[in-house]
Amino acid sequence: MSTDRIPVMIPWLGEEEARAASEAVLSGWVAQGPRVAAFERAFAERVGAEHAVAVSSCTTALHLSLVALGLGPGDQVVVPSLSFIATANAVRHVGAEPVFADVDPATGNLTTDTVDAVRTPRTRAVLAVHQGGVPADVHALRAACADWQIPLVEDAACAIGSTAGGKPVGQGALVAAWSFHPRKIVTTGEGGMITTDDAGWAARLRRLREHGMNASAAERHASDKPVLESYLEVGYNYRMTDIQAAVGLVQLGKLDAMINRRRELAARYEALLRDIPGLTPVRDPEHGESNFQSYWVLLEPDFPVGRDDLLAALAAAGVSARRGIMAAHLEPAYAGHHGAPLPVTERISRDSLILPLFHTMTEVQQDRVVAALRAQAAR
Repeated sequence: MSTDRIPVMIPWLGEEEARAASEAVLSGWVAQGPRVAAFERAFAERVGAEHAVAVSSCTTALHLSLVALGLGPGDQVVVPSLSFIATANAVRHVGAEPVFADVDPATGNLTTDTVDAVRTPRTRAVLAVHQGGVPADVHALRAACADWQIPLVEDAACAIGSTAGGKPVGQGALVAAWSFHPRKIVTTGEGGMITTDDAGWAARLRRLREHGMNASAAERHASDKPVLESYLEVGYNYRMTDIQAAVGLVQLGKLDAMINRRRELAARYEALLRDIPGLTPVRDPEHGESNFQSYWVLLEPDFPVGRDDLLAALAAAGVSARRGIMAAHLEPAYAGHHGAPLPVTERISRDSLILPLFHTMTEVQQDRVVAALRAQAAR
């Protein structure tokens, strides 16, 4: 076994992020404050949204988005099962029912047809995911949802910097939720963001993340007069810290370089894997470009080893790969949750794996990954 293990992901963090975090600590303001506000403005500008609201995670971003839509018990929300379980869980957090729809086999994303196949009179929203950074065809989904008179929420956890129809993912979204987990391209350790063009929603989301207060802690401290806050509704403690936001501002400035490098590596993977039979790599869809937050391959039936055996062989060769995207409906948390058959979802979840891809990855490391795959393909 190689001792030089290749990780599946390494965040691109360095001295600049360390200095920014240190400056936030030394400023004496470490909770949600001016750096969070600056991060929100920069993020909104980057994705082409009018407003951004920083929160503690993408899960809380999804939860607050569904709260803002007024969803609750008795409502159904169409979601992909092929996603991290937080997508479906957010629907349950508001007391609504997730209804699992199948996905496109090439992108792993919902389509208008797969949504329409499970839509019912109780459907009150669609929650679409830009899976692994591959953009969903949101323009088609938005048009369909407008015809159905139901809102479209975008789970853009992995999609910062991806494009759909030549525009940044998130631009024009009714509401979109984002993640800054370390597996994502832009990271703040933990953290999330909600973007929207609706000023009223943004104001309410800012209240909801801070216990429903009508005046934030930062506003109270900035005032030279006493501010007696009111609690307008039952809210949550979903705030981001200024330390996280300081790191996020630096990371956002490196985004173009990170995406360019990831796309270079993805193109090189595709060229190197082209002649290996039985492997289908993820690619850009016709309607957009991926940031390749995850680079996955799908094993075809003629590949000589199964997914789990291939993961074990890669691990023995010093390559840290991961199983492909999970299927939430197959997890114990959703046992007994009945729904329509999801053959594409189950096929992708069962037969795909995520390969190492990170900004500082070298060609030598990438060649090792491909050599390990090639060895198993030759069995």
